[in-house]
Amino acid sequence: MGVSSPLVAPPVAKSKALFCPNCGGPVQLRGFGHALTVVCSQCLSVLDASTPLLKVLQQIQEAQRETPKIPLGTRGKMAGAEWEAIGFQTRTISNEDGTFSWDEYLLFNPYKGFRYLTEYEGHWNYVTPLEALPTRRAISGRPAVVFGGHTFKHFSGAEAATTFVLGEFPWRVKVGEKVVADDYVDPPLILSSETTADEVTWSRGEYTQGSDIWKAFALPGSAPPARGTYLNQPSPYAGKSGGMWANFGWFLVMLIALAVFFAIFSQNRQVFNGSYHFSTADKGEPSFVTPVFELKGRTAALELEVHANVINNWAYFNFALINEDSGEAFDFGREVSYYTGTDSDGSWSEGGQTSTAYIPAVPPGHYYLRVEPEMDAGAAPFRAARSSPVNQVYYSITLRHDVPNYTWFWIAALLLLIPPILYSIRSRSFEAKRWMDSDYPPVKSGGGD
Repeated sequence: MGVSSPLVAPPVAKSKALFCPNCGGPVQLRGFGHALTVVCSQCLSVLDASTPLLKVLQQIQEAQRETPKIPLGTRGKMAGAEWEAIGFQTRTISNEDGTFSWDEYLLFNPYKGFRYLTEYEGHWNYVTPLEALPTRRAISGRPAVVFGGHTFKHFSGAEAATTFVLGEFPWRVKVGEKVVADDYVDPPLILSSETTADEVTWSRGEYTQGSDIWKAFALPGSAPPARGTYLNQPSPYAGKSGGMWANFGWFLVMLIALAVFFAIFSQNRQVFNGSYHFSTADKGEPSFVTPVFELKGRTAALELEVHANVINNWAYFNFALINEDSGEAFDFGREVSYYTGTDSDGSWSEGGQTSTAYIPAVPPGHYYLRVEPEMDAGAAPFRAARSSPVNQVYYSITLRHDVPNYTWFWIAALLLLIPPILYSIRSRSFEAKRWMDSDYPPVKSGGGD
């Protein structure tokens, strides 16, 4: 057997301590030779870290001091690697709509390099610098870029200024530094470009929940709640409305299959038909009963159809379906009204000469129908004499047993429509809120001339 070699521990990265030439306070360099600029945490002097002398490049007023939510020097694990927060800066955009500021944290790993965390009003992104450039294109006349199989739509572009810095950075950073920043979104991803007079740099961000940041860096308390809708915040309705519509389609197919099943196995048998006449000039009781008819087979729906030749008039019919054997009665009424004419828009009509009633679950047996018609004599279009207004109507009654009733179908279909419609509305509303803060708002804010 050979002699095993002793275990060698991996190198431990240690920070380098120097002193601020302005205030004498200690300055730690955690970037291990990568830092070109470092900011003294005591006096906020921006120092040149490329030489051991730490030359003062800029002094920041104490009134500008901000407190990072992630203290510098804090370590956390993200994307499978351990990162240390070594730099912090605040950037600000000022335009006619106001002033908007966000924070950026520089993360460092001696083996993987640099990453960033950005935060705006509780919305966080984990950002990776890009080495390859995206491909530019246009969508519906708007700028867009393609990268990594994703198409990113242009969201906004503006000049951003650095308004506060703390910690160390691998570039010459100072307050007042300006870049032209453009953001392209494909939620939950974002591509950002920063353009200066010398170069254009690109980075890719992924929306990250604040609670995940707090957990990764073991921060005390809880993350501040996110406010508003952020440019690459994933929609809680994304993908759900499409699934809802797909489910609605399947359920609708099932409902149609049930409707076809009931239509095939319903006998739709005519059990009675009769034609009658009614006039307001008739003397005596207008009600009457029909001959007895038989309902055979199973308990099923009964359909009554009444057709009346009313024109610019109405007629009302009181019905009672009475079981001759048990005396049980089903009372109901139907109105038939039909009006037509012409006006400046042309001919028009309202109502109809036929009305239908459904009585569900009528058991087999012997039945007869009691009918009581009524009309308004004063509004009669038919007159026997000018001094004696008379209203009259010819009508027919048809009864069918074991008929398919599709009311349940329409009710069920309408109820099934509610979830996908609601999700679609909410999804559109969420996207509208997202793009209201972009250079392409769906609804432009009004203003006076």
